[in-house]
Amino acid sequence: MADFNFTPPGPSMFILKGIPGLEAAHIWISIPFSTFYIINLFGNFTVLFIVSKEQTLHKPMFLLLCMLALTDIGMPSCVVPKALCIFWFGFKDITVDGCLTQLFFLNAVAATHSAILVTMAFDRYIAICHPLRYATILTNTRIAKLGLVGLIRAVLLVLPEPLLLQRLPFCSNHVISHMYCEHNAVVKISCGDTTVNRMYSFVTALVIIGLDLTLIVLSYGLIIRAVLRIDSKKAHRKALNTCTAHICVMLMSYTPYLFSALTHRFGQGIAAHVHILLANLYLLVPPMLNPIIYGVKTKELRNKVGKHICRM
Repeated sequence: MADFNFTPPGPSMFILKGIPGLEAAHIWISIPFSTFYIINLFGNFTVLFIVSKEQTLHKPMFLLLCMLALTDIGMPSCVVPKALCIFWFGFKDITVDGCLTQLFFLNAVAATHSAILVTMAFDRYIAICHPLRYATILTNTRIAKLGLVGLIRAVLLVLPEPLLLQRLPFCSNHVISHMYCEHNAVVKISCGDTTVNRMYSFVTALVIIGLDLTLIVLSYGLIIRAVLRIDSKKAHRKALNTCTAHICVMLMSYTPYLFSALTHRFGQGIAAHVHILLANLYLLVPPMLNPIIYGVKTKELRNKVGKHICRM
């Protein structure tokens, strides 16, 4: 991205305002931010460690859990370190290249995260609707390839965003009213025509979230149809139990995002700090809770974590 030149006049630095209207409370806000981030790192690195150490967990479902853990580490890591520098030390400056790099990695990791949730829904569909063929359809190699496809899709769809931003002129206003380089917040401070940027961002979000949610709903529709055909109530419970953790993670991942996106687009009367707090809720809370949910709901993982704790 450094090879592209900004359309003059262009700044060399942006200023991240943090949370407008709540500057006096930045220190207090940093406490839950840093706490959630530490819990997130501990929980997700624990999942990665346990799965890597235990040969019996080298299965498609746990490989997907590791992919999810990596994106759960990546999303807040794109934002929280810089946010804490703003909260604790007042370091609000960020270079233009640094800003666009942050924007690219954050959105690419988020898009990859969504693709992994789709793959997990497909995994549950095969496990419940075609259990006898599960081992042949979903191998570790195939799961790794699906993860790679999700990553490539994310990079190809997200990369034009920073490149399009880099072509915009930025005149006198270099202050971004946000705590990280969020696409719409950067677009707002441009003094040029931002129609293409806004349209591309909207279409990209629609393609990623719309397509992924449609595939997830379709998978669970087929799962519910298959479960309802089972006569045994015990089999009903067992089948639905295997999906509970993923449904919880899916709801926690998409609900805050959709709510934040809708309030940003249609909630013009809502204060700026509410929009920013909602955006950070999406980045901090689901990644922190995901390993806890899977640790509680997945018996094999729970037993292996207990075994390692007993060894300490």
